[in-house]
Parts: sequence; C-alpha cells; structure tokens
Amino acid sequence: MSMKRWFTGAGLLALTGALAACAVDTRPGGGDVPPAPVEQQAVAVPAGLSATPPKTSTAPRGLSGNRQYTIVRVGAFEGGLSLTDSGRLAEVDDDQGRQLFVPTPVGGQRYLLKAYSRSSAGPLCWRVHNPGNTQPLVVQAATCKADDPRQQFEIMTAAGTTPSYLISSAGAFLRHSSRYGLILEELGDAEPTSSFRFNDNGPAPVGR
Repeated sequence: MSMKRWFTGAGLLALTGALAACAVDTRPGGGDVPPAPVEQQAVAVPAGLSATPPKTSTAPRGLSGNRQYTIVRVGAFEGGLSLTDSGRLAEVDDDQGRQLFVPTPVGGQRYLLKAYSRSSAGPLCWRVHNPGNTQPLVVQAATCKADDPRQQFEIMTAAGTTPSYLISSAGAFLRHSSRYGLILEELGDAEPTSSFRFNDNGPAPVGR
C-alpha cells in the first residue's frame, strides 16, 4: 500500500470518528439529551373581563340616554337585573320589578341609571345604599336626582372577548356575591369579578 492511500484511509477514519463523537445518543439512558422546550401557557382571564386594572377601561359609546336596555351579568344563571318591587337591585328570572334601564349621561363617564317597567308612569333611579352593621353596599331605588353623587355611576367598557361593561360608584364596583347577591365593593389592586351586557330594547320612553 502506498503512503498516499494510507494517509487517505486514515483521514477518513478520523473524520468518521469525529462525527460519531458529535452525535447525540437518543436511546434511553444513552447520554445527554437536550430537554424538550417548555410551552408557555396563557393565564386564563374570565370572559368579558380585563387582564389589566380597571382604570385602563374606557367609557362606552352610544349610551346617550336615548335607548333603553336590559342588563345581564356575564356568566349569570338568572335572567337579568331588576330594580325589584322591594326597592333592591337584584338578579331575577321572571318579569318582576323594573328591568328596562336608560343610562343617562351627567358628565364624564358618570350616568344616572333610570329604571322603568313596561307599565310604569315614570322612572326610578339606582342609588348607592349603605345598610351599616358591616353589611356591603347595595343599590336601591330612589327618586331621580342628577346632582345626587350616590346616584352617579361610572360605566366602562371591559376589555375581553365578550362585549361587556363594568359598573361602579366612587371606586366601588358592582359585582355578584354568593352570600349577598349584587353588591358594590372596592377592588383595591384586584381585578373586577363581574361585568355586564347591555341588551338594546329600543328607544327610551318619551315624556315619562
């Protein structure tokens, strides 16, 4: 064998060995196997709610006081909101109370929420009520007064996949409590737990 052919063969053998040394043994227990990439899972956000603090929400368009709406909490099992005959805002699954609401602007993102029934002669308005004795704030019926701060509610669009709104008064947000029903509660750094759909029911009542 010539020296030239011997060096060629030796070179091929060395190259083959180097490639084998670089190969990754994929057999169980057969060497270091690079770890599989970890998939990042998105944090679930309740439908209709924002993944950021509610201060980033904006006032909705179209709530001009000229249309009436039924209001339904996103995820509710009951039929919708009603200013009941007892005077308390609640969720009901029948036709009791006043279930038609006209958000009427009073400046900024603040609204009077006028409540009608289909047979009522005139509106009553939502009003924040503090029952005391460490009980949470609730909404009760009152004669409408645009200059009453307790009747002024903010309505803000909730960011999310379901078109819905957040309702608040002086930093306390309307939400559902399994113990107390609909209450108003300050959130602090927490995100809102309840948002509401406004379902258009035609022109607002005229002259009443």
